[in-house]
Amino acid sequence: MTSAAAPPPSSNQTVPSFPGFTVFPSQPPMFNSERGIWLAFSYADAHRVLNEHTIFSNERGGFDPSAQMPAEMPQIPLMISLDPPQHRKYRNLVSQAFTPRMVAQLEPRIHAIADELLDRVIERGAMDVIGDFAYLLSVTVIAELLGVPSEDQAQFRVWSDAFFEITSPAAMQAQMEMGGYFFRVLNERRQNPQHDLITALAHAEVDGQQLSDFEIIAHCSLILLAGNDTTRNLIGNAVLCFDSFPQARAQLQADMELMPTTIEEVLRYLPSVHTAPRVAKVDTVLNGVEIAAGQWVMPMLASANRDETQFANPHQFDITRSPNRHLTFGHGIHFCLGAPLARLEAKIGLQKLLTRLHTIQVLRDEPLEAVNSPIVYGVKKLPISFEAA
Repeated sequence: MTSAAAPPPSSNQTVPSFPGFTVFPSQPPMFNSERGIWLAFSYADAHRVLNEHTIFSNERGGFDPSAQMPAEMPQIPLMISLDPPQHRKYRNLVSQAFTPRMVAQLEPRIHAIADELLDRVIERGAMDVIGDFAYLLSVTVIAELLGVPSEDQAQFRVWSDAFFEITSPAAMQAQMEMGGYFFRVLNERRQNPQHDLITALAHAEVDGQQLSDFEIIAHCSLILLAGNDTTRNLIGNAVLCFDSFPQARAQLQADMELMPTTIEEVLRYLPSVHTAPRVAKVDTVLNGVEIAAGQWVMPMLASANRDETQFANPHQFDITRSPNRHLTFGHGIHFCLGAPLARLEAKIGLQKLLTRLHTIQVLRDEPLEAVNSPIVYGVKKLPISFEAA
C-alpha cells in the first residue's frame, strides 16, 4: 500500500503532499510494505497509539525503520525516545524552561523580534514568509532561550533543514556538527555560567547525578530543532490556509480575538507535524488488525484530524471550530512540551503579518516545494507580495 497525493486545500491552491496525508479515517490500519510500517488513520487508532505507551513504545531508535542510528553512535537517553519512568525524569527537567510563567515572560521579546523582522522587509513589498520571517522568528526565540549567540543562528538553519531529512548523509553530518557545536558551548558555560538553558542543564541532576555531556547536547539539539521547525511550519501553513480561504483571513482580521481558534484550526487542517512513530512492544490488535511485537506503527495525524466522528465537516477550514481536539501536538505523556511557546509565537507572528501588511498574495512564479521529511510538514519557501499598512 502506498500513500496517494494530498488534495490541495482548495482548487486555487497547490500544496505539496506528504506521506500518509491521504484521509482514510474510517479504515483500519494498513501495512505499507515499501517502508515496513503500519499506518493508523482513524482518530481512535491514532489516539490509542499515542497514549498506550505500555504497548506502543517510543523506544524505537530513530524516526523511521530505515533510519536506525549506526551502532558506533552513542545511545543517548532522550526524552522523546524513552518510556516511563525514565521519560518522566528528563521531561520534568526540560519542562522547567517551558512553564506558563517562563513562556509568558518571552512575550515582549517575541513582539520585538517580529517587528524587527518586518521592519527589514516592509519597504520591499515582498518577502519569503519562511526565510525572512517565520524561520528567523522561531530560531531567534529558541536560540536565545538556549543561549546560542545571534551570530551563530544562521548555521542552525542549515543543520535544521538537513536534520529532518532523516535518512540522508546530510542529516547525519548535521547531527555530528551540531553536537560538536553544543559541546564547545557547554564547556564555555561551565567556565562562564549565563542565565540560559544550556547553563541550567549543565548544572542539572537526574536521580542525584549530573547529566552527561552527551545527554545535555542531545537535549539542546532536540529543543532547538523541535522549537524551530514546528513554529516556522505552523506560521507558513497558516499563510497557505489564508491564501486558500481569503474569507477566513478577512474574518480573522475583523476579529483578532479569533486568533487562538484559528491557530488550532491550522494545526488540525494542515498539520506541521504529521506523525509520531511508535514500535509495538508486544503482539497486539489495533482495530481488528494484528500487529506483531517489533513492528512500527505510524499514527497519521492529518488523517485523524479529518475524522468525521470527531470533527463536524472535517474538510472545511473553520476558524471558529470549537472544540478542536486535533492530535498535531500528540497526546498523552509525549504531548509536545513546546506547544505553548509555538502557539504564542504563531499568535504574535500572524497578528503582526495581518496588521502590518495588507493585500498579502502568495506569489506563484515557482511551484511550492515541501520540506523533505517523513515527520514534519511545511514548505521550503513561501514568497508573498504585500502593501504596508
